[in-house]
Amino acid sequence: MTIVVGVDIAKKTFDIAVLQSNGKYRTKGNLSNDSSGFRAFEQWLQQYAEPGAWIVVEATNIYHEALGDFLLARGYRVCVMNPARIASYAQSQMQRVKTDKVDAKLIALYGARHVGDLQPWQPEPLSVRQLQALVRRYEELKELFQMEVNRLETAKTDPVKESILSVAAHLERQIEQTAKAIRDHIDDDPDLRGKRDLLKSIDGISDQTAALLLAELGTISRFDSARAVVAFAGLNPRLRESGQHKGQTSISKMGSRLLRAGLFMPAISAMRHNAPIRALRIRLKKNGKVGKQIICAAMRKLLQIAYGVLKSGQPFNPELALARG
Repeated sequence: MTIVVGVDIAKKTFDIAVLQSNGKYRTKGNLSNDSSGFRAFEQWLQQYAEPGAWIVVEATNIYHEALGDFLLARGYRVCVMNPARIASYAQSQMQRVKTDKVDAKLIALYGARHVGDLQPWQPEPLSVRQLQALVRRYEELKELFQMEVNRLETAKTDPVKESILSVAAHLERQIEQTAKAIRDHIDDDPDLRGKRDLLKSIDGISDQTAALLLAELGTISRFDSARAVVAFAGLNPRLRESGQHKGQTSISKMGSRLLRAGLFMPAISAMRHNAPIRALRIRLKKNGKVGKQIICAAMRKLLQIAYGVLKSGQPFNPELALARG
């Protein structure tokens, strides 16, 4: 039996569990998410696991990356699991109690029952990780700026307004500096620069959107199809039906929130300026689709085109895309 260790990780700590042959779990909790905790985990693995064991970690922001690097360097097989898949599995097991230790057991159970489907994790190159950090910081700063703008609308006194305007001005400068850092980072890396130029050949994709796609998608070869990329972004259609009730089709939203938010305005632009997406909009409108249904379809199509140019290494060809429908 292949040993599978489940890891539930947070910013400062992580919990581990392994399903034993007797059906019971061996667990250890509250390990620090730093080098000392990693060394304690390694000692535990040497005692209760095997060199070829799978370590299954739920992807949590970037908190799993340092531990993953540590384990890979020591020859363990690491699988980083989409949290949506674990959440769905928890529902299928009717899990009602949620603690870190319970989550570690659930991850270990899932891994043990699906060991043949586990995929080894390959960390992104340093240049991509740095880009991810810059892009995510850029998005955070934009959100903070918008919050200050919203506060200004309800501010009642001049001192409060002055404070808000001061903070907003500082945030604007930070946004500009971070945008420049993103451009410089991509310009200084030949691989990222080439991929950005490919993405910008697509009508509707700007420098900002190209940077977001490169950061969030990472190494494109980790996706085996355009459908997988769409699912990663949470843009895959999801139909809800029960008995004779016919539900509406919506998107799953189980994926990258940044990608979905970042593709909204580019998709609207592409519906006007990108021939295949404009044709898609016209066709869907004739079929009775409206509003967000059309926009979501345009977002999917734009993401599929982006995947295509990155996978092929060829600039966008509108005529070829139209021919493929």
